[in-house]
Amino acid sequence: MYRQLRREFSGRISTVTLDRPERRNAFSTELMREMIRCAQELSARNDLDAVLVTGAGGCFSAGADLKDPSRWAGGAPLLEQREIAGLGFRMARAWEELPQITIAAIEGYAVGGGLALAVALDWRVMARDAFVSLPEISLGIPLTWGTLPRLVNLAGPAKAKRLAILGERIGAEQALAMGLVDELCEPSKAMETAIRLTAAVTDKPKHSVLMTKEAVNAYAGIGAHAVSFMAHDQLELAAASPESRAARDAALKRRKRSTPE
Repeated sequence: MYRQLRREFSGRISTVTLDRPERRNAFSTELMREMIRCAQELSARNDLDAVLVTGAGGCFSAGADLKDPSRWAGGAPLLEQREIAGLGFRMARAWEELPQITIAAIEGYAVGGGLALAVALDWRVMARDAFVSLPEISLGIPLTWGTLPRLVNLAGPAKAKRLAILGERIGAEQALAMGLVDELCEPSKAMETAIRLTAAVTDKPKHSVLMTKEAVNAYAGIGAHAVSFMAHDQLELAAASPESRAARDAALKRRKRSTPE
């Protein structure tokens, strides 16, 4: 049983919905653990060809939950801090390594960790009125979860640096031009478009699809672990700094003023 996600099956397709609409599907430690367990369970399913990931309540995800008290485990034993800091990395990697074709259906926005999960999947479908952004550095923390190598693969080094450092809001057309997403659709049609893509996948010989995905990921991921395996330690180091705490506090105050709770 899951508390913060929903999992449904239709034939050879599974749909996983991030289900925290009251928190804009932000990744709590509980949700990340559930997503890791869900990926592990789906990876063992030989009867599935594709997995769709979307968010409840009109958005994909607002990223890491800054209000989750367990997320910033200051004062906890070091091993516990490292385990929590590494959850996003393990989650994204677990979803990247699924044997099935995976597709993100993005409505509203995919911010921070939301985009980090989306770029770990095979393809991304995005509504034309949606946007993406990576605000981590503005929050005083580096971009982690193994996301930087994936951004470089998709958009190239210069655009990856611009996305990660400037944290700009990127609209759908620009995201498509940068290579961040694969297909645009009309608002509220992301799931419908993603399902159409899965139909094309299920028409192909399953073993050839599996081997092709594995080969592409193996080549694209060369060296990725070498630049990401210490990211959670970097995150903990940066997050403990006074400037990082101040940036997070300021962000929470801005959100409180602009978003009714």
